[in-house]
Amino acid sequence: MSRPQLLPAYTCRSCLSRTSLPSTPARTRFAPSPTGYLHLGSLRTALFNYLLAKRTGGQFLLRIEDTDHKRTVPDAEQRLFHDLRWAGLHWDEGPGVGGPYGPYRQSERTAVYKHHARLLLDAGHAYRCFCSTERLAALAHHRHSLGLATDYDRHCHTTLTHAESDDRADRGESFVVRLKVPDQYPSYHDLIYGAFHPLKKRGHVSESAFEDPILLKSDGLPTYHLANVVDDHLMQITHVIRGSEWMPSTPKHIAMYSAFGWTPPAFAHVGLLVDENGNKLSKRNFDTDITAFRDMEIFPETLTNFSALLGWSHKEKTDIMDLPTLVDNFSLKFTKGNTTVTFGKLHFLQRKHAKTRAEKGGPQLQEMVQNVATLLTSPDSPYKDWRNMLRTPFPDEYIQRIIQVDAENYTNANEFLYRNSFFFTSPPKPTTSTKTSHDDETDADPKALPHDIPPSARQTLSKVSASSWDRENLMQAVRDIIDGRPEGKAGSKHVYHYLRKALTGQEQGMRIYDVMLILGREETLKRLNC
Repeated sequence: MSRPQLLPAYTCRSCLSRTSLPSTPARTRFAPSPTGYLHLGSLRTALFNYLLAKRTGGQFLLRIEDTDHKRTVPDAEQRLFHDLRWAGLHWDEGPGVGGPYGPYRQSERTAVYKHHARLLLDAGHAYRCFCSTERLAALAHHRHSLGLATDYDRHCHTTLTHAESDDRADRGESFVVRLKVPDQYPSYHDLIYGAFHPLKKRGHVSESAFEDPILLKSDGLPTYHLANVVDDHLMQITHVIRGSEWMPSTPKHIAMYSAFGWTPPAFAHVGLLVDENGNKLSKRNFDTDITAFRDMEIFPETLTNFSALLGWSHKEKTDIMDLPTLVDNFSLKFTKGNTTVTFGKLHFLQRKHAKTRAEKGGPQLQEMVQNVATLLTSPDSPYKDWRNMLRTPFPDEYIQRIIQVDAENYTNANEFLYRNSFFFTSPPKPTTSTKTSHDDETDADPKALPHDIPPSARQTLSKVSASSWDRENLMQAVRDIIDGRPEGKAGSKHVYHYLRKALTGQEQGMRIYDVMLILGREETLKRLNC
């Protein structure tokens, strides 16, 4: 009997094309509008484009889409530059950097857009619309009353010849330029969703309507549709990663590329960021601008790490990655659909990156130290007697030792100070009424109470000299205390609990030997009344 042949593992072509990287350097861009500040979703968009460019040895461009003057926020552009640099997303071409395809502000490229709008007019792919706002409003109201889409009826295209349109424009009449969309939008391939075949866009048989978007406004400035397509082509953008909210606009853009005779870039649309109820993130649920994360003392490497994991997957064994590691591991393996944002992961990553900072040392560790020191020494600090305890007005070295030991629990300076407050103020003394949360047996055995350690046993620690005050000798002293009790090793947990309560006033915390080493011999013995 012949054995069945084993077929090789198969990966479908659509999956391969969706996750594989381009074979040539990618040119990507981030094109924000200064009508607001950089938020989590826009940072993620910038990050994905940055990672693709850097992973393939390409270029990452920054382009400012500042043609909406009415909604422009005065300081938004400078805040944008600052936030991107803080996150480590330095652009290869763009404002302040320059490049061969500038200018990189759309407000400085008006002549370029007018020229290309004229090309579409001359080719018959666009037309001027002289309709007043009153006529357009009446048309929309009429169509809405019939339950129809409020699209345009191509009145100016069907009633005006090309020469009449030119003449009215030359006489200074106000107009907009509209794209004459095809009866059928062309299909295109999305790197995440695969082949996209737009539906035929037509109105009711008795009510002709056409989705002819405005390309050039009456003030001569372009809309997003025209400027986006023209700039991406002229700046030789090869890949566009953007939010899925732009998917309905993509067929229009593909139609425009076709009208110009240009090859469009590759598109990858990533899902929206939503809360646990499936609602789009808002200011009420952490869709705040990046400054808010900085105010929370979230590290830039934490935020880029967190952002990258929102809708992207990888094959690494750990999610903890700094920016260079993200570049090395980046692929186009995005998830379809929206991504739920939960912030427990953000705080987890913050603690892991804090540990890395503490291990590496250098400026990043010093930043953490300085943040804690600033809070500790501020006039409204609750830890008023820290100078007496430390016997120095310069706490930085002391703080650094604490951070290096307890970095895995560092989220921000305020929480870290609160967690380790016993290092800066004397804790309350344990009392005979103390009941441990995990030792119900202490009620039945009074001799086993943590506070019932004999003074002679406590004084064992005082035999460790200042020159011998190290981990090995402290561990031996604690073992001697345990062995000297009637229950021996069976009561070791009571000894450790007593030491922790006496030295820190807390039930849990860092390793007790680290506490004694940082406090030092004098302060440790003082707290134990030795």
